[in-house]
Amino acid sequence: MMNLRLFFRSIALVVFSTLSLYSQIDTKQAAPLLSATTPEAAGMDAKRLSRLDGIIQSYIDKGAFPGVAAIVVRNSKIVYHKAFGKADLESNKPLSKDAIYRIASMTKAITSLAVMMLHEEGKIMLDDPISKYIPEFTKPVVLDQFNPKDSSYTTVPAKREISVRHLLSHTSGINYNVIANDERMRAIYTKASILDAFSTENVKIGDKIKVLAKLPLNHQPGEKWTYGLSIDVLGYLVEVVSGMTLAQYFEKHIFEPLGMKDTYFYLPDSKKDRLVPLYSEDKEKGLVKGTTNSLAVNPDFPITGAKTYYSGGGGLSSTAYDYAIFLQMLLNGGIYNDKRLLSRRGVELFTNTNQSGTLFPDPRSYFSLGFRVINEAGRANDLYSSVGTFSWGGAFSTHYFADPKEKICAVLMKQMWPTSYGGELDQKFDLMIYQ
Repeated sequence: MMNLRLFFRSIALVVFSTLSLYSQIDTKQAAPLLSATTPEAAGMDAKRLSRLDGIIQSYIDKGAFPGVAAIVVRNSKIVYHKAFGKADLESNKPLSKDAIYRIASMTKAITSLAVMMLHEEGKIMLDDPISKYIPEFTKPVVLDQFNPKDSSYTTVPAKREISVRHLLSHTSGINYNVIANDERMRAIYTKASILDAFSTENVKIGDKIKVLAKLPLNHQPGEKWTYGLSIDVLGYLVEVVSGMTLAQYFEKHIFEPLGMKDTYFYLPDSKKDRLVPLYSEDKEKGLVKGTTNSLAVNPDFPITGAKTYYSGGGGLSSTAYDYAIFLQMLLNGGIYNDKRLLSRRGVELFTNTNQSGTLFPDPRSYFSLGFRVINEAGRANDLYSSVGTFSWGGAFSTHYFADPKEKICAVLMKQMWPTSYGGELDQKFDLMIYQ
């Protein structure tokens, strides 16, 4: 009897150990492909979720946007995927769910992912000085005095080198040009012909980054949070380290493995008709195709560009579905389509660690190595989002968030610059999902 009891105890220990081992291993079933289901099957209320229809349509009816597309995913299941309004007001072309949008700063998260992937290969360390890979950044300087009459300036030496971590967290001191909130930096960057994100000319990102490296920083590295061209620098870093263009790296290591079939810097001819026109607000004429302010961009850059300028900070175009795949991969802990891009610990570091301290301008959140992340104060602000929800958006009125706690990710696509209603609809979109 004793021997029999020991035998079964041994079997039990083996089974327990085996189950424990499998619980630590990602199986194929742990990362299913996105597929449509009913809201109820994913734990959501279909009637309440349908309130999104009325909210989105109301903004189209009042002329805020020509068209809007949205996708909501919970537990790896698509519970909402619709398009409203027109893609093109002039031709009266209806907006389709697979329409392609300029996603601008939504590019940043993908570039930052590439950096994190190279980090996990041991090719980049987060606290490495960027000058280790791009020598032009050696001995950076910080703006001291500025003369607005002729844009001349004086500098002081930076206290420390710019690190990869500074760039990922936007604490490098590097600013934007046209969209900068500092007129001094705008004047300096303009004189040096620094581009913000887009170009139809035959120029390469590396050439512009090398010029940027010699310009003064807005502030000491690590001492403030400044939104700027940091991720464009990282895009060039990916090129230097990988030996590939950023477009080639994205396609081979991110887009093809994930099945993101509609995301590009420059669209192939077969897909250019799906690019949604960019519209602007005009006080007298209403919605006008093109841009009506000082944004120095040719809206057709994804089609007419020279296909040489790969802006890691803002150059991609994509669909709501493709970007949902990217977000779902992160919610899966770095795996999708049976392909692992990042480790579980890498995803945690990437999406949910406070890298900005108290420097981020919104006290309800902090900045990780790629995203704005909701903290306790943000969770208490309204019913939408959980602590740890990460999000961002793009200049042309695109928006996304991913909530690891509720296992929700969502993307809202509009194509406007400028717009008075973009942020307002983004908030209501999030609210309609959580209610």
